[in-house]
Amino acid sequence: MSNFHKALIFFVGFVSSIFFQISTASVVSTGDFNKDFFVIWSPTHVNTSADEQTRSLKLDQESGAGFASNQMFLFGKIDMQIKLVPGHSAGTVLAYYLTSDQPNRDEIDFEFLGNVSGQPYILQTNIFADGFDNREERIYLWFDPTKDFHTYSVLWNLHQIVFMVDMIPIRVYRNHADKGVPFPRWQPMSLKVTLWNGDTWATRGGQDKIDWTKGPFIASFRNYKIDACVWKGNPRFCRASNPTNWWNQYSFNSLTSTQRKWFKWVRKYHTIYDYCQDNERFQNNLPRECSLPKY
Repeated sequence: MSNFHKALIFFVGFVSSIFFQISTASVVSTGDFNKDFFVIWSPTHVNTSADEQTRSLKLDQESGAGFASNQMFLFGKIDMQIKLVPGHSAGTVLAYYLTSDQPNRDEIDFEFLGNVSGQPYILQTNIFADGFDNREERIYLWFDPTKDFHTYSVLWNLHQIVFMVDMIPIRVYRNHADKGVPFPRWQPMSLKVTLWNGDTWATRGGQDKIDWTKGPFIASFRNYKIDACVWKGNPRFCRASNPTNWWNQYSFNSLTSTQRKWFKWVRKYHTIYDYCQDNERFQNNLPRECSLPKY
């Protein structure tokens, strides 16, 4: 076993134990897909195990599929173990995201972009704040996400949004609202998961279309954990920092020193697109947050 993998195992175990100790009092998910979620569309393309602990979505020429949480949330931490579409998955998009239902929506997105067999999977992240997006980042995953389940997480609090893969931070979006940067902090969001045809743009800018002879395309889910403030119409409660809303406490206002090392590793070796480096797209007028600290 390499030193990298030894360090990774230690880091994941250490972080997981901390989160478990802190968050057991505020877990709002049951682990039962049928109790915590409802099907958004195409129930014939949604398959849930007999014990209701695992679920899969299917995409074919007839339809994609999706499901959404029964509750809406304002801040918290959400984990989902996902096994992505295997083989030739070009043109498919699996979206796992938080979204509000307001016209000027907030959204926190994981988007897994299918690939041609043998090519690395691309994970795109994006953030909508007050209806504005154009904040995409892309990385190559450092493992084959179709061979086994991996944990994809979002920590969303008053200070920052942290995207994580197997507890390794891959992206941080700081709350710089005091400097005029939009940040999702007022609108509650539901959790949604969808599998759909995105072959107009998803793989090499739409050059690689879905090969339906390789279908149906199936993604699987298990061991989700929603540890968040359930929206009951009172933003003040969800914005409070207390033992129940542990994610808003000061100790979670930035990355730890260990997390920063892993974040820098991802940025150096696996990031392939960062909107903050796309001067051509923004005509040398990058969004304001690009000149501010990332963590």
